[in-house]
Amino acid sequence: MSNSTSRRSFLQTIGLGAAAFGLQGSALGQDKKEKKVIQGFEEAPTDPNASRDWRPVSDRKIRVGIVGYGRCRFGAAFAFQDHPNVEVAAVSDLFSARRARLAKECRCEKTYPSLEELVKDDSIEAVFVATDAPSHAQHCIEVLKHGKHAACAVPAVYGSLEQADKLLAVVKTTGLKYMLFETSCFHPDLYAMRQIYRADGFGKLVYSEGDYYHYKAGSLASYKGWRTGLPPLYYPTHATAYYVGVTGGSFTEVSCMGMPSILKELQPENNRYKNPFGTEIALLRTSEGGTARMGVSWDTPGDAGERGRIRGQKGSFYGRYEGLVKKLPTTARPPLPPGVKPGGHGGSHGPLTDEFITAILADRRPMIDIIQGLNMTVPGVVAHRSALEDGALLKIPQYGI
Repeated sequence: MSNSTSRRSFLQTIGLGAAAFGLQGSALGQDKKEKKVIQGFEEAPTDPNASRDWRPVSDRKIRVGIVGYGRCRFGAAFAFQDHPNVEVAAVSDLFSARRARLAKECRCEKTYPSLEELVKDDSIEAVFVATDAPSHAQHCIEVLKHGKHAACAVPAVYGSLEQADKLLAVVKTTGLKYMLFETSCFHPDLYAMRQIYRADGFGKLVYSEGDYYHYKAGSLASYKGWRTGLPPLYYPTHATAYYVGVTGGSFTEVSCMGMPSILKELQPENNRYKNPFGTEIALLRTSEGGTARMGVSWDTPGDAGERGRIRGQKGSFYGRYEGLVKKLPTTARPPLPPGVKPGGHGGSHGPLTDEFITAILADRRPMIDIIQGLNMTVPGVVAHRSALEDGALLKIPQYGI
């Protein structure tokens, strides 16, 4: 927060973001038969002054392709079509009806029947990949190999260390931008944590917690049923961001315990993963030498959302900062371009898109780059293996550019 910003106004800002987790608003353009809002997709309130201090870094428009308009409607949810530095040049979905709806939402006339066709369009400079999670890594590799910057919905890879190695190699070889759209990183609390951490307001983190609770009694519709029986920590980034997204660090080893589920789809004979767990809780060692607890649960009804807490040698953040540092940095999220709404997941959608586009225009690494993306995702892959081995302590691969 700025020096002139009071603790009260800061807490009001944090509270506004947190309240967005519990709202039960409109259905974000879903089909009439899909009226219930998915947990986390509730739109955050729009601050009428959100664009007051926004300044463009360029007047150039990036020609963006958008791929994917499935159950979550992510292709249109991140406001690329509203960004003043973006022209949505083409869209794609494998299903023609969805493709048409995505084109309408993005105000785009050109469509392609697949990502593989869209990436051949030489006029497109960047692609947002909002396809099924098992395809994220391969689709981003295709995008990058065709000379385009890649933004991707979470997770970065899907249950595979080999995917991580291949994706990192392509990013390194091409030198293009890759950004993971991890929504927790632009929650008001996590964004504040990161700014305070960078100003040494916490020192080294002794302990971090991250939670992602999303009750799923009955499978959400998904391409080829990939969500049915999904191991919780194959989808870890909403939780793990509460260490990696704060510090830029990594996890080095993990022991994870899984709890067998009472839900039918989470019986090992009823899902393609042979996964018995509806909840997985991981205890991890961090690159700073601290400890973290990261949990994901599909089968515990009640309170839902993505949240975290941290404790450091100089201060802690449990809803607010308390510590030794009295002069804190600015913790308000960056202003949004005119016309870009904060959107869902705690008002993170708009800021994520603006960060990606600005990174391209300014020719810098995006905030959640390939290294942070893998450091948020891969620990969950290893953690699930640990859970299957009754909590065995396993090493986690380390990544760097």
